[in-house]
Amino acid sequence: MADGLPADLRGQLQAHEPMARHVSWRTGGAARRAYFPRDKDDLAAFMRTLPPGERLLMVGLGSNLLVRDGGFDGTVVFTHGALAGLSHIALESDGTVYAEAGVATPKLARFAANHALLEAEFFAGIPGTVGGALAMNAGCHGGETWRYVERVLMMGRHGECVVRRVEDFEIAYRHVRPLVAADEIFIAAWFRFLPGVDSAQEVARKRIRELLARRIATQPLGLPNAGSVFRNPPGDFAARLIEAAGLKGRRLGGAQVSELHANFIVNPEGKATANEIEMLIRKIQADVAEKFSVQLVPEVRIVGDEGVAEHVFTSKTVGEI
Repeated sequence: MADGLPADLRGQLQAHEPMARHVSWRTGGAARRAYFPRDKDDLAAFMRTLPPGERLLMVGLGSNLLVRDGGFDGTVVFTHGALAGLSHIALESDGTVYAEAGVATPKLARFAANHALLEAEFFAGIPGTVGGALAMNAGCHGGETWRYVERVLMMGRHGECVVRRVEDFEIAYRHVRPLVAADEIFIAAWFRFLPGVDSAQEVARKRIRELLARRIATQPLGLPNAGSVFRNPPGDFAARLIEAAGLKGRRLGGAQVSELHANFIVNPEGKATANEIEMLIRKIQADVAEKFSVQLVPEVRIVGDEGVAEHVFTSKTVGEI
């Protein structure tokens, strides 16, 4: 294993991994190191090899993430994909659905529907993984992740696992803050959905099809994007404010405010830099604040360095994206 890692690690370690391959905006710099664990035991073993203070970023589908052009000077752990194995999902004997961090949220929706469990359908409209949904309390169509969480499995910086309850976190709209241990990462969760009879399977499947059709009709899914860029302010919609500010379709370099949905920024020709996307985000914030005295709060996470990555380490752990 490279970099002096123990030979018993079963995952794959990469140096200078281009993050544009792994984020849905298809742009941004490289991660100094990237690890693709085989399962949670392999991840625990890898965590024990991390230097003190190493910056750590958990990434699922990369659908809510912008990595600056200077890259991420730390270690990225991938939970989803052919090389990563944190994607186990099962129906437990107590009726909860156990889903690991790398499970795609649409898969969670389909799994619940296939087991006649209701109210999980909204997960089909979230373009991410369970880990990312837990980290930001993701939601859409009236549903929110933590409304259905019963307990979560966390992992500390030394690979130790602990089960946490909902009361161990501060939960709000698109916001989750640990109250017990700030440096733990989400490994899995147990969800409790509404049980139904066998006919509930088709009810849930129909709802999923409807939500996906609405998503296809209203969002620029054919272009590289990161989903909704801003949280909706209280009593209003970010898309309405952005459009009212005259920014729909606005371009900055290769980045563009979507002409289909104003709360999306797209990379239509695949040529936008991370800096151009971030500058367009700031432009939107400034114009909306000037016209409507509303400060839009980004829903996407921006990490990394603007220029050449510096070798400065912190103990900060960034939640899974």
